[in-house]
Amino acid sequence: MTQDKQKEEEMYQVELIVGGLLRIGVLLSAGIIILGLALYLFTGESGYSGATYPTSFSTIFSGLVDLKPFAIIMFGLLCLIFTPVFRVVVSLFTFLKEKDYLYVGITGIVLFILLISFLIGKG
Repeated sequence: MTQDKQKEEEMYQVELIVGGLLRIGVLLSAGIIILGLALYLFTGESGYSGATYPTSFSTIFSGLVDLKPFAIIMFGLLCLIFTPVFRVVVSLFTFLKEKDYLYVGITGIVLFILLISFLIGKG
């Protein structure tokens, strides 16, 4: 097998794995959101007073510990948001392994922009 053919096969395997991880992330997120929604419908309460809901990581995670429906739904949404971010991280390591430094740089910049947007973003 030639080196080009072997590299193609490796990239195909990586694409299959990443595609599977994205599917799992979306399904897991949907399952968590559905669980929170079912808990909300079953109890009739969001776990928070009035029209408030958790907006920070700390309130979401403390709400998860207390099994508050809105916190569970928000955690599912966070998982959904972080699924493509995880894909970028996996791509970065894949390009490093392949020694494709142009794409390592591009992917690193994309990851940096994503992380900065999370840090400076407002809820």
